[in-house]
Amino acid sequence: MTDIRTRWRARRVGAGRSIREAVHPARLLLVAKTTLAVGLAWMIAPHMPGVTEQYPYYAPLSALVSMYPTLMGSVRSGLQTLIGLATGIGLAFLVVMTVGPNWWTIPVVVGIAVLVSGTGWFGAGREYVPIAALFVLIVGGQNADDYSLGYLVQMAVGVVIGLIVNVVIAPAPLTLAASAQVDEFRSQLSAHLEDIGAAVSESWPPEHQQWANDAASLADTTAALRSALAEADDSRRGNPRAWGRRGETRHIHEELARLDRIAHLIRDISDEIADTIWDRPGALDLDPALPEPLSAACRAVADVIAQQDPVDSADHRARGEAARAIRLLLETVDDRTIRQHRSMGPGVLAAMHLRRILIVSGHREPEEETPEPKETPEPTETPEPKETPDAQAETSETEASEPEGDRATRD
Repeated sequence: MTDIRTRWRARRVGAGRSIREAVHPARLLLVAKTTLAVGLAWMIAPHMPGVTEQYPYYAPLSALVSMYPTLMGSVRSGLQTLIGLATGIGLAFLVVMTVGPNWWTIPVVVGIAVLVSGTGWFGAGREYVPIAALFVLIVGGQNADDYSLGYLVQMAVGVVIGLIVNVVIAPAPLTLAASAQVDEFRSQLSAHLEDIGAAVSESWPPEHQQWANDAASLADTTAALRSALAEADDSRRGNPRAWGRRGETRHIHEELARLDRIAHLIRDISDEIADTIWDRPGALDLDPALPEPLSAACRAVADVIAQQDPVDSADHRARGEAARAIRLLLETVDDRTIRQHRSMGPGVLAAMHLRRILIVSGHREPEEETPEPKETPEPTETPEPKETPDAQAETSETEASEPEGDRATRD
C-alpha cells in the first residue's frame, strides 16, 4: 500500500512538473516564435519564382522543424534537415536516371536511404533522407526534377525564415534555469542525507524506506542536470543576449561537479545502511551504540550541504558542528571496535564518507575564498582550528588515522 501511494505521489509530482514546463515563459516564447515563423513562411512561399511556387506547403513545415529553444540548435537542425533532404533526393535521382521508379526500385532505394540515415551524419535530418527519396519517386513521378527543386528550395526558405525569427527575437540564455536546477539538487542531497539520519534514529529497524528508494534517483538527477547545463551552454553560442558573458556557466559546472561527488558518497552511505537494515547481501552489523551519533553526524553534514554561501557565518557554524559530530561518531566507532573486538562496518564507512563530503562541500576556487572568522573554542572541548573549511574536516581525518593504542590510552 505504501509503494502504491509513493508511485501515485511521484506521478502527481511528475505531472505537475510537466505542466509547469509547458507554460514556462521560455517555452511560451518558443511557441510564439514558431507561430510567427510558420505564418511568415506560408505568406512568402507562394511568391517564390519558377516551379517552386507550386510547393508552398514545404516552407512552413521546414520553419516548424527548424525552431529550437536555442539559436545554435535551430542552425544545426535547419542545416541537418537540408543535408538529409539533399541526400534523399540524390538517391532518388539515381533511380530516376537509370531504371526508373517501379515496384522494386522504390522499396530498395528507401531501404538504402534508411541505412544511410543510420550513419549518424545527419543528426536531426536523418528522418528526411528516406522521406525525401520516397516523395521524389512517388509524388514527383514524371516531374521528379521540378518537384525536387521545389521541395528543396521551399524547405530552405522555411529554414531561413526560422533562423531570422530566432535571431531577431533571440531566446534568453538558459543559464539561470540551469543554476536554479543545481541549487534544487543541492537541497535534494541535503534532504536525502537528513532522511538517512532520521531513519537510523527511528525504532529499529526503521519503518519508512523512502530515503532508500530515492538513492537510486540521484544518478538520474545528475545526468539530467548535465544535459540541462549542456543546453544552457548551447543557448549562449551565437546568442546576442549572451555576448560579453561567455564564461558565466563556469561556476555552475564546478558546483555540479562537487554535488556529483557528494551524491556518489551519499549513495554509498544509503546503500550500506539499507543493506544493514534489511539484512541484504553485503550487510554488516550496526552496533546499537552507533545509530545516535550516526544520525547526528548525517544531520549536521546535511546542514552544511544546504548552505549556498561558503564563506558566511552560518556556513562556518554549520561546518564546525558537522566536524564535531563526525569526530564524536569516530570516537564511538573506535571505542566500540576496541570493546567488541570487531569492525563497526557501517559506522566506519559512513564516517569516512561524511568526512569526505565535508571536505568536498567546502572546496571553492581561490578567487572565491575569503578568510573565515575565528571562533572561541568551547571550554569543555579541545580547541579546533577554524581557519578554513578543509582544516575543520581534517581534524577528523587526523583522529581517524591515529593508532588504536594511542586512542585507547587517550580515552
